[in-house]
Amino acid sequence: MKSDFFKYQAQTTPHPIGMEISHASGSYVYDSNNTAHLDFVSGVSACPLGHNHPKVVQAIKNQLDRYMHVMVYGEYIQEPAVQLTKLLAKNLPSHLEKTYLTNSGTEAIEGAIKLAKRATGRSEVIAAKQAYHGNTMGAMSVMGFEERKQAFRPLIPHVRFIEFNNKTDLEHITQNTACIILETIQGGAGFIEPKDGYLEAVRSRCDQTGTLLILDEIQPGIGRTGKLFGFEHYNCAPDILVTGKGLGGGMPIGAFTASSVLMDSLQNHPKLGHITTFGGHPVIAAAALATLQEITNSDLMAQSLEKEKLFRKQLKHPLIKEIRGIGLMLALIMPSKAIADQLIIEAQKHGLILFWLLFETRAVRITPPLTITNEEITKGCGIIIDILNNIE
Repeated sequence: MKSDFFKYQAQTTPHPIGMEISHASGSYVYDSNNTAHLDFVSGVSACPLGHNHPKVVQAIKNQLDRYMHVMVYGEYIQEPAVQLTKLLAKNLPSHLEKTYLTNSGTEAIEGAIKLAKRATGRSEVIAAKQAYHGNTMGAMSVMGFEERKQAFRPLIPHVRFIEFNNKTDLEHITQNTACIILETIQGGAGFIEPKDGYLEAVRSRCDQTGTLLILDEIQPGIGRTGKLFGFEHYNCAPDILVTGKGLGGGMPIGAFTASSVLMDSLQNHPKLGHITTFGGHPVIAAAALATLQEITNSDLMAQSLEKEKLFRKQLKHPLIKEIRGIGLMLALIMPSKAIADQLIIEAQKHGLILFWLLFETRAVRITPPLTITNEEITKGCGIIIDILNNIE
């Protein structure tokens, strides 16, 4: 299997981890030797209910017995997609009432940018330095990290970059700006939270200039920060909300949500302003609906804030310089890239899954399932501390 993996499946890096998976359940991933690996990453925040959650699996099986793909997005009335978008609206501010379901977070970013341009008639887009919103050409155009995108230029024009948390830079938002797109919490940059009323200032400036605010909640959304969406912590509601990852409960999905007035602008002039074949796929929508129901009907969000306290209590070590983030979206900041690399690689050998962030090379990702137990947290933190104690 390993040789076929390298021969036939395209790779994203020269040195993938290469663990062969047998099965996964709850907070554990099992390799082909049936060795259990405690998962502190949850598919990079994509499995908020852990692996093979019974309610998600049952929803998938039930939908499989009814029908799978029957028509391109938006033409037929399919219950799972309707119920999912209705539940999203129920749990969002009243103006975020209509959702377009896509195949992935990056496609949702594309749709959100298109919607902003279509609705405002403007072309300029403002994004943040060190931002990551996906890897298609439009999403890459608003990525604030030149090293990752220089090989693929030219990208879409009229994109400007400002510094996250710098209120002075907000002067660059003008009547020519269609939208500003921000991660509510910057992910790849090292789990950087907005501070000192930054998002409120962004909201105010957008209101002054008629600019649409897009908030990317692909990572912090779906309960990970202790609220259903991260923006709820910061007194700032977007005009367009983008989500993905955790919404699917382990299945591929993305979504962008806006007011009916905004979203309806994609219907005409031209028609089919955004179109997708498999967006809103009934099996995936059923999985997402079950995931969202479980998170909103349980105390998992409140638990995530208590579990954050446990992580912070147990992860105290001279080599951990800082723990960034909120809830179960946490990053350990190490003294150097070398130590971060060593911790992640050694943890794998000791049955604990950790992972990197995209741009902050000193960071170690901790984004476990929201369903992780206190005992599992203690076990994993013990492995981390033991490894750090043996790093010279």
